[in-house]
Amino acid sequence: MLEVRNLVKRYNRVPVVDQVSFVIRPGEILGYLGPNGAGKSTTVKILTGLIEPTLGDILLDGRNVREDFVAFQRQMGYVPEEAHLYPHLTGREYLQLVGRLRGLRRRVLEPRMDELLRLFALWEDRHSPLSSYSKGMRQKILISGALIHNPRVLILDEPFSGLDVTTAMVLRTLLHELARQQRIVLYSSHVLEVVEKVCSRVLILRKGKVVAHDAVERLRDLMQQPSLENIFAQLTEQEDPAEKVREILTAIET
Repeated sequence: MLEVRNLVKRYNRVPVVDQVSFVIRPGEILGYLGPNGAGKSTTVKILTGLIEPTLGDILLDGRNVREDFVAFQRQMGYVPEEAHLYPHLTGREYLQLVGRLRGLRRRVLEPRMDELLRLFALWEDRHSPLSSYSKGMRQKILISGALIHNPRVLILDEPFSGLDVTTAMVLRTLLHELARQQRIVLYSSHVLEVVEKVCSRVLILRKGKVVAHDAVERLRDLMQQPSLENIFAQLTEQEDPAEKVREILTAIET
């Protein structure tokens, strides 16, 4: 079980993440939602160790991950929102690097990464530099790197970005299967239709605070809304899209 308790991150005394708490049990996929600036990416960076929290605790199976963060990272797979890759490395070299950093032995790593390269249709480009990869190819490499060490915990930040339709369908099915295998998944995204299909529960942030945390079906019933998109718009006080469109058209026509 992954538990986040009273997480706070302040910049210049201003809270970007403000007393956020949640639990993800084995077999659950938690959709982590919010408008731009709500604190989603900051939370993800704290969970992955890229930045330090101001306050709060992160526990895996009741143990504070800060006691041995390297051990936690070896159990975690991470797909970042931005593909900051080493452009001079080839796809195969990148997976080698990730696998070694995760503590995989060569006899396990070599066949595993080659199989992932084949399955994600990257085999022909395995010796090409990442700088030559398309956005979708880079995303496949990131997903492969997140999965290569068979992690218990997956933290995914817009994992479908740039993927073709076929790969997106495979990834969606894969996430369901990983949940069935009792993995712990945090899924941060702006694409609400996919979240609604993939996630068992959702948490919605607004200005760093939790404004909803429940199963999608229960939120629809409680708020009497037909879709997650409607719930999101109501809770985060989003502008009326039709009104915004009228304003844009007026701006370019005057």
